[in-house]
Amino acid sequence: MAEMGSKGVTAGKIASNVQKKLTRAQEKVLQKLGKADETKDEQFEQCVQNFNKQLTEGTRLQKDLRTYLASVKAMHEASKKLNECLQEVYEPDWPGRDEANKIAENNDLLWMDYHQKLVDQALLTMDTYLGQFPDIKSRIAKRGRKLVDYDSARHHYESLQTAKKKDEVKIAKAEEELIKAQKVFEEMNVDLQEELPSLWNSRVGFYVNTFQSIAGLEENFHKEMSKLNQNLNDVLVSLEKHHGSNTFTVKAQPSDNAPAKGNKSPSPPPDGSPAATPEIRVNHEPEAASGATPGASIPKSPSQPAEALEVAGGTQPAPGAQEPGETAASEAASSSLPAVVVETFSATVNGTVEGSSGAGRLDLPPGFMFKVQAQHDYTATDTDELQLKAGDVVLVIPFQNPEEQDEGWLMGVKESDWNQHKELEKCRGVFPENFTERVQ
Repeated sequence: MAEMGSKGVTAGKIASNVQKKLTRAQEKVLQKLGKADETKDEQFEQCVQNFNKQLTEGTRLQKDLRTYLASVKAMHEASKKLNECLQEVYEPDWPGRDEANKIAENNDLLWMDYHQKLVDQALLTMDTYLGQFPDIKSRIAKRGRKLVDYDSARHHYESLQTAKKKDEVKIAKAEEELIKAQKVFEEMNVDLQEELPSLWNSRVGFYVNTFQSIAGLEENFHKEMSKLNQNLNDVLVSLEKHHGSNTFTVKAQPSDNAPAKGNKSPSPPPDGSPAATPEIRVNHEPEAASGATPGASIPKSPSQPAEALEVAGGTQPAPGAQEPGETAASEAASSSLPAVVVETFSATVNGTVEGSSGAGRLDLPPGFMFKVQAQHDYTATDTDELQLKAGDVVLVIPFQNPEEQDEGWLMGVKESDWNQHKELEKCRGVFPENFTERVQ
């Protein structure tokens, strides 16, 4: 019997909830149609707008902070690998080996300490700050439902009072329901009216504390790292003094705009780049005897640009040579260079290198701008982000709505996904630019 009674209470409660939902739905329809007035509170609505804005800003800050922490972790790993390389190449009989190893250990500890303090003093504080929003958001929604209940009870009571045939019993019951609904609503409304402005004002102190913590931790980290770098520099200076006769001289490299000298050619763009410069290897012959024609030992194509001629021997075209722009076939016929090389140089001089833009290529997504390669792993934290592994190649495309692009983020599709599916809607996503390096 007790069990049946319990079930009866549960069934009654369910029926009551269903009735409330129906009454609220009916009240909202009447309000939208203008057949019933709606209680408005402009001050509270402004508080709700501020609350939503504060939640959006806090969520973005949390996302960017997690990205920052991921970058710190990636830099830690890169620094650790670099120091491990130094330890491996540092031979046992070289002076300062123990000091170099100790510096590497301290470097690793410093990165770990920096990352952990960022988690403790910034990320956890951020999580605590955002942790209060779900409960308040739920209470705001509940207040909205109670307001509809109050308006419905008020309209029901008013309709009974204005009826031609009055039923005092129903009027008394309706008045009782109205007072009850009004009390529940006002209690929730008063609490939120006090809590929402207080929460809104707290954002200033939170932002100040968060960014002060990050700035202070970063400042101390760089100070300590600077000391370690100075100590490592002293160790290497000592090593250089003991092996002074074997000092390695770093030679200046030619600028991007300067022509290559001798048989040293500039590094080509990554494989597959439509603008890749063909590699030309030339073995210099001994100087020609006096009176001999300069560069006679190296046949040259008349259509080669000045830079290529300089690589080939530093001479100018003979008088009467053909002008750039003639067909690659005729050039190849009078040149010792392969026809492919001559054709590429001819196209480059005339500015007609095909495939220099991905906009019209069928094997690239629409709007393709350039390629990047992931230098570190990146774990996606949202459904619109790309999951990256070090080495992944990404085809960068423009945002459909430029206003949606956040600073430091790019839109793209992984080359492997594009080659497999050829569908942007399924494959594209955003990713942090600082995790990648442009390759084309």
